[in-house]
Amino acid sequence: MYDDDEDASLSDLIGGDDKKILSTGNNEIDKKLADGLPLESLTLIEGENDTGKSVMTQQIIWGAMKASLNVELYSSENTAKSFLSQMTSMSLDIADYYAWGYLKIFPMHTIGFEWGEKEMQGILKRIIGKIQTSKAEVIIIDSLTLLTESTSQADLLAFLTNCKNLVDHGKTILITLHTYAFEEDTLVRIRSICDAHLFMKKALVGDKYVMVMEVIKVRGARKTTGNLVSFEVHPGYGMKIIPMSTARI
Repeated sequence: MYDDDEDASLSDLIGGDDKKILSTGNNEIDKKLADGLPLESLTLIEGENDTGKSVMTQQIIWGAMKASLNVELYSSENTAKSFLSQMTSMSLDIADYYAWGYLKIFPMHTIGFEWGEKEMQGILKRIIGKIQTSKAEVIIIDSLTLLTESTSQADLLAFLTNCKNLVDHGKTILITLHTYAFEEDTLVRIRSICDAHLFMKKALVGDKYVMVMEVIKVRGARKTTGNLVSFEVHPGYGMKIIPMSTARI
């Protein structure tokens, strides 16, 4: 018979719980997330402008590609061309994955189109319908802010509830949003629906600011709440982790 340690080693060899984890592809970030984000979960990545929300989603997409997962990205921040260029500048070249269809990018840029409440209701329902029929295991919406500018709280919460239902049927969904765009009561409700919550902010290191990720919660993980990781993004190199001891939050 095997003892507990031998069982654990065997579990590690055949995959074990790792199959339920979405790695970011960055060891330092994964450590703060108890090895990564849980698959089949709804994750909120929240913060103000230029705090690293999109950078974090790009890192997660890299981890998903390395895990042979199919990803769909709904982006109000980038076109497909600019997104691929950004990934390459971070030393995360996913052009081949994109070419083979493992990553699909849906830009939400529409020149000359005015988003009203009726149009917003329609687009949120269409996104849910698309996710339901999609073969992608990982869905990223970057960011939700654009899609909710003319949306009622009830419609927004209905959208998130639908996302939660899709998670229960095997999808892994990540959503970014800008904190300033939502009332506190709405934010509290959004945060409570999500399984994982990452808060992005900036900290002063010497005479320059760096990006900081704070782990607010991760479903099923132990001792992750309050974990911090600070980083810079260098063109041609990617994310560079900065020791938190030198950062002033």
